[in-house]
Amino acid sequence: MAQKRDYYEVLGVDKNATEDQIKKAYRTIAIKYHPDRNPGNKEAEEKFKEAAEAYDVLHDPKKREQYDTFGFNGPGGAGGFGGFGASMNMDDIFSMFGDIFGGRAGFGGFGGGSRGPEVHRGSDLRLKVRLSLEEIAHGVTKKFKVRKDITCSHCQGTGAEAGSTSEKCPTCHGSGVITHTTQSIFGMMQTQGVCPTCDGEGTIIKNKCHHCHGTGVEKGEEVVEIKIPAGVAEGMIVNVPGKGNAGPRKGINGDIQVFIEEEENDTFVRDDNNLIYNLLLDFPTAALGGEVEIPTIEGTKLKVKMEPGTQPGKTLRLRGKGLPAVQGYGRGNGDLVVNVSVYVPKELSREEKAAIEQFRKSDNFKGDAATKQSIFQKFKNYFN
Repeated sequence: MAQKRDYYEVLGVDKNATEDQIKKAYRTIAIKYHPDRNPGNKEAEEKFKEAAEAYDVLHDPKKREQYDTFGFNGPGGAGGFGGFGASMNMDDIFSMFGDIFGGRAGFGGFGGGSRGPEVHRGSDLRLKVRLSLEEIAHGVTKKFKVRKDITCSHCQGTGAEAGSTSEKCPTCHGSGVITHTTQSIFGMMQTQGVCPTCDGEGTIIKNKCHHCHGTGVEKGEEVVEIKIPAGVAEGMIVNVPGKGNAGPRKGINGDIQVFIEEEENDTFVRDDNNLIYNLLLDFPTAALGGEVEIPTIEGTKLKVKMEPGTQPGKTLRLRGKGLPAVQGYGRGNGDLVVNVSVYVPKELSREEKAAIEQFRKSDNFKGDAATKQSIFQKFKNYFN
């Protein structure tokens, strides 16, 4: 069974999104994956259902509070908060959410009945962004100059020349669809399809804009600010609604999908939300104890006391000093894990060699069986 995606992620909104933002995000996704636009596309149908389930929970204050507190493990969470499951069909969804599009039937015939005029949507754009570990830790806003379809500056997106208006399509009479009646072994059957004359819009333009040739869009550039939340990781996708290509003839804008790439860091190694720091400890401090400084991703340094007799392979865990969870999900920040190694110099002066030779004669510097076994076990654990 496929693992459920977080409802906020499904709709592309953050945890503090308002009801209007949630409704707008759901409307955009529902239009994109609506079955009438994707006939026979099972993947689109599943995305449509997934968005409907997410909206069912997040637009209801009580369900949303329960989800924010317990996630999918809350009461009623196993089968979907809204009762969604294998038995939920498209008609059920249409009847529940058809009014989100401003009418009983909603977009494209929600709930059955006749379809409405087609609403065009601009295509999505894809960008890549490479982030440093510091940017990931704090979140960052990036600016991109994006070449894309923008609203036609001559006709303001209508697709018609100034003074010209759209007329009702003579083929579909403004409905955007045509009905075909065929004879089958089951009797007369009717099917609906997009009107070929108006491409489903219900209207036609006789005097098209000479600049965009009636499309309502033109090629242009836009500087787009994209906010990358803290805690993202390599391979994640940040969706920016409404910043993609403009929809033809005042349609709905597409989205921008930002693919995250992560730069290597010279100081830390990332392990999920934990950060690993390898501390190279000098022998006197390892033997006698003392205070050392540990760098953090915040740019500060923490003073940590090392106990006398600190052994190579010892691990320290500084709670909450790692990376934050994306948009506040999870159990707070990760940890900063410090792996201790002891530095052994390759070259020694005559005096240093003489001093160490004295240590060689002492049984205290040879280590007992328990110490050797402990070091061996840590070595085994490293590879397990």
